[in-house]
Amino acid sequence: MRIDFSPVRSDLGLTASKSGDTLTVNGESFDFSQLPDGATLPAEAIGSPLFCGPVERVGGELHVTLLLPHGPNPAQAQAFPQPITVTADGQIPLPAGVAEEEQSA
Repeated sequence: MRIDFSPVRSDLGLTASKSGDTLTVNGESFDFSQLPDGATLPAEAIGSPLFCGPVERVGGELHVTLLLPHGPNPAQAQAFPQPITVTADGQIPLPAGVAEEEQSA
């Protein structure tokens, strides 16, 4: 699963985990297992404001874009986040600074 991030100033927190083709974001699960290779699911069809782009399956891999909320003084990794590739199930490591900011809020 490839996850791109779109940084946005917000007081929302963000947590994410993966189990197969199911992505759980802030406690809500989204099952993309039925999305066939080459297909695109528009962000509007997902029903979550945390998805800011379509979900696509390209070469068998899911491509997802999530909003990355940050505070007024984001760390470099939050302001300019790099895409990540997640291969293992479990908690998804977010760009540096996100977890620290959530804990201090």
